[in-house]
Amino acid sequence: MDLIGPDHSLYDVLRKPALPLYDDIRPAAIARCSSSSDVIEALAYARSANLPVTPRGGGHCFAARSSTTGLMLDLSPLSTISVEPTAALATIGAGARLASVYRGLHEYGLTIPAGCGPTVGIAGLTLGGGLGLLGRRYGLTCDRLVAATVVLADGNVLTCDAERESDLFWALRGAGGGQFGVVTSLVFNAVPSPTATRFKLTWPRSRAAEVISAWQSWAPDAPDELTASLTVNANHVQVFGATLTAFDPGPLATLAPEIDLLAGLTWPELKASLSEGGPDNRIIHSKSEFFRDPLPPDAITQLLNAGCELNFTPMGGVYNRVPVDATAFAHRTERFLLEHAGPDRNAVRRSWSIAHAYASGAVYPNFPDPELTDAHTSYHGPNFPRLRDIKAKYDPSNVFHFPQSLGGPR
Repeated sequence: MDLIGPDHSLYDVLRKPALPLYDDIRPAAIARCSSSSDVIEALAYARSANLPVTPRGGGHCFAARSSTTGLMLDLSPLSTISVEPTAALATIGAGARLASVYRGLHEYGLTIPAGCGPTVGIAGLTLGGGLGLLGRRYGLTCDRLVAATVVLADGNVLTCDAERESDLFWALRGAGGGQFGVVTSLVFNAVPSPTATRFKLTWPRSRAAEVISAWQSWAPDAPDELTASLTVNANHVQVFGATLTAFDPGPLATLAPEIDLLAGLTWPELKASLSEGGPDNRIIHSKSEFFRDPLPPDAITQLLNAGCELNFTPMGGVYNRVPVDATAFAHRTERFLLEHAGPDRNAVRRSWSIAHAYASGAVYPNFPDPELTDAHTSYHGPNFPRLRDIKAKYDPSNVFHFPQSLGGPR
């Protein structure tokens, strides 16, 4: 373990999260961990120094849960990717980022359903669920998880799967981000790395209401092989995504969009094409919720006047064919996710409040919201009581604590 303090040349490079909103949070020290043994040593140091501890994979947490004023565990050295091609099993270190995961697995003709952000950490994405362009075909990232190695607060190292420590394994699939222990490696049942078509359909913003109306009645019910997200900003409306078969825009075709297609892309190429433009360094506030029913026209009109960006993600497909209690991720009956985002916090709150009247009340764990009044139910639904019991078993002292955590405040 390398212990890095504020006077170290690497400190400012390592402490900064991916989201500029939390740039000012300064850890007392940073422990660079390249093995489970390093994590054990770091946890012992945190106990001796009476410091709160937070693991970081990618640093993209919307609620700064991967930042701390205590001891930050930098897991980025844990980035090894190994593959058993005949079994289609991929073992990935908790510090690996998505771009390297896609490239590494593609060498073996494999991939996993996951997100588009190239610098997003695989561990945080998986432990909170994991939405992505292959999700409607193959499920959440956590649905492909078959085993994980976890360092508990007391230093014990566990390997959990469907047979060993099965309750912990259940909890990690959808509620595992920084709550039970430090995950150091994950094993996935990979899927074939496809050739696909990337599409972008664009309209002027004046067409937003009719595009939203058509999209929400089509995208959640589209074939599993197609994922079409929707974004509305100050300049335009765009439906974008990927399809594993011939592209069919359904009812959107009648709205005469500007169409941009790139066919025959490998999966790493397609992912790269959707993350062009580099990181967004603006201060962005965000709130979101799931929906089980379409938004009515008057609500859409109000949202378009609220003054922030709207991002719609379709659910349906395999996402919704997994029982609610099969994993800790409880949101298996939703049609779409709506995120409200922008630099004006009040505009984001205003937009969210308009849509909230029509939402299911469920919130994606990977889009945490510190302002929730009933966070446990929002994140975990009927799975919360079981998660609370598992938390008490594996982290009874609530070492892995943050606001709204399963263990509550200490």
